[in-house]
Amino acid sequence: MLDRIIFGDNQFFGINHMSEDKAQELAEKFKDLRAITDVLDIAYDCGIKAFMLNTHERTKEICDHFRNNPSRYADLALYPSMPYAHKYANAVAEKGIFGTLRDYILADSSAGDVLRMIAKGGMSLFEQDMLKVMQLLVDMEMKIFRGLNVKVVFLQNIVTDLLLGLKVKEAFVGFSSYIQERYKVEAGFNTMNMPMLVDFLHECGIENPIVCSSINKAGYFMNPNKESYEIALQGKNFRAMAMSILASGAIKPEEAVEYVCKQKAIQSIVFGASSKQHIIQTKDLIERFS
Repeated sequence: MLDRIIFGDNQFFGINHMSEDKAQELAEKFKDLRAITDVLDIAYDCGIKAFMLNTHERTKEICDHFRNNPSRYADLALYPSMPYAHKYANAVAEKGIFGTLRDYILADSSAGDVLRMIAKGGMSLFEQDMLKVMQLLVDMEMKIFRGLNVKVVFLQNIVTDLLLGLKVKEAFVGFSSYIQERYKVEAGFNTMNMPMLVDFLHECGIENPIVCSSINKAGYFMNPNKESYEIALQGKNFRAMAMSILASGAIKPEEAVEYVCKQKAIQSIVFGASSKQHIIQTKDLIERFS
C-alpha cells in the first residue's frame, strides 16, 4: 500500500521551476547536510515517514545519515527516483566516459560486484544492449539505498518521457520486471504526460501501474492539459501519485490541497517544503481534506 503523504526533495538540491532566485536561495540554505536532515526530522517527527529521493549526488549523504541512525528512523520508507540524468551528463562532460564509469560504477564496489557488473553489462557497451545498460544503472543507483526500506523504485520523468515518445515497450517492461525480480518491490514511473503514459503502460501489459505526475489546480506541468488528467483519474486503472500540487508556489496551500484531494483516485501526495510551518500546514491540510 502506498503512503498517503510523501515528502519530496527538490528543495534540498536548489530546484525551483518558477524562480532562479528562489532556487539559488534554497541551494545556499541546504548546502550543509545538517540543514537537510533537520528538515527531514521535522517531517518525520510530525508523522511523515515516507520520502521520495532522486539519486542526486548528495542523496548518498542523506542515506548514510539514515543508516547511521536506524533506531531514529525505524519506520522510514523510501521512494527512490532514478536515474538523476543531470548527474551523469555533468560527470561525462567533466570526466569523460571512462572517468564516469570509474567514479560511479566501480566506486564502493567489491570484487564480486565488479565481476557481476562486467558479466551483465561489460559487453553491452559494444553490443548496445539497452536492457543490460538499464539493469547496470539500476544496480549502481540502488547501492545508494542499501539496507534501507525501499517501497517503490521510480523511473525518472526525463527518461520515462523520452522512452514514451519513442514507444519503447521493452524498456518499460524490462524496468518493471527487473525491479520486482531483483529488489522485490514495485516499479513506478514519473512523467509529465500522465494520460499518455497510463495508456502506454497498459499496452505494455503493466496492470494497475504506479504513476507519479504533476497534478494541480493551475494545470502546471500537466500535459497536454488539466482536463485530460481529470478524465484519466476518473476512468483509468492505475495508482496515481500527485506532485507539484502547489505549482511551485503559484497556488495558495488550502486551495491547492483541496483540489488534489477532491480527485479521489489519487492515492499519494508528494510535496516538498523547507520550513516547519509549511510542512505541518500542508500535512494538516491533506489530512483535513482527505
